[in-house]
Amino acid sequence: FILMLSLTLGTMITITSNHWVTAWAGLEINTLAVIPLISKSHHPRAIEAATKYFLTQATASALMLFSSMTNAWSSGQWDITQLTNPPSCLLLTAAIAIKLGLTPFHFWFPEVLQGSSLTTALLLSTAMKFPPTTILLLTSHSLNPTLLSTMAIMSIALGGWMGLNQTQTRKILAFSSISHLGWMTIIITYNPKLTLLTFYLYSLMTTSIFLSMNSTNTLKLSTLMTSWTKAPMLNTTLMLTLLSLAGLPPLTGFLPKWLIIQELTKQEMTTTATTISMLSLLGLFFYLRLTYCSTITLPPNSSNKMKQWSIKKPVNTLTPTL
Repeated sequence: FILMLSLTLGTMITITSNHWVTAWAGLEINTLAVIPLISKSHHPRAIEAATKYFLTQATASALMLFSSMTNAWSSGQWDITQLTNPPSCLLLTAAIAIKLGLTPFHFWFPEVLQGSSLTTALLLSTAMKFPPTTILLLTSHSLNPTLLSTMAIMSIALGGWMGLNQTQTRKILAFSSISHLGWMTIIITYNPKLTLLTFYLYSLMTTSIFLSMNSTNTLKLSTLMTSWTKAPMLNTTLMLTLLSLAGLPPLTGFLPKWLIIQELTKQEMTTTATTISMLSLLGLFFYLRLTYCSTITLPPNSSNKMKQWSIKKPVNTLTPTL
């Protein structure tokens, strides 16, 4: 309860603050509250994930504090919206990219998610992304759009390519998160409201996917194949949510992608819009594979259980002769 309260408090402090130091303090509270949640299982993989998470978040927080100090030194302003110093803008972009897991600072994210439980992975994918996204929104007018666009395209490409090769559901969803972050970042300087819409819809769909997988205890594709028999209705909704996250037209997930492509076309960035549309097809491939695995009725592997119709061995009923 204390940890969840700290998470809520840290998020609220960051999203409501105007001063750099209070925003930094909120992010630190968040980081310190989520570390015990990651390392709760006491498994070596969980401890490793918690250590990686702590080191990356501490580095990002230090960079963010340094960028705000440099900005205050040159302009005399501690207000978040008054970010005018170019080196400070670059440092802040790097710090927020590390915090969010944007390419090329994405390496920690899949590893940390793989070491966490499904509920903690859900927190890391949704709630923990909200405070850094808020800071990015507040400072979006003074950040370099070319740099953000480059990082966004790299994130969408990498999220698609790396997700193709995975069999662990948490890692697949981690690369999916990196890809969606790319979609949010690419539009943030042109239309920040679209970024928020994308984030809200992404959080909603990811939450339902993680909770569905948590109820059937699905950690790998092989267990996803056998979960159809446990909960058929839940798997049907999981299939639809996965297709929505992939951005297929009749479903909700298509809406933010459509609006982002429309906005990029208005900004005369047709090449960028075409590139990210083509790269999102990579993501569609592994979402379809997850969908196929979740709706398959007979898994393509031999079961270890004894078959009902197997021939029983004849029992020797001869009485021993004296």
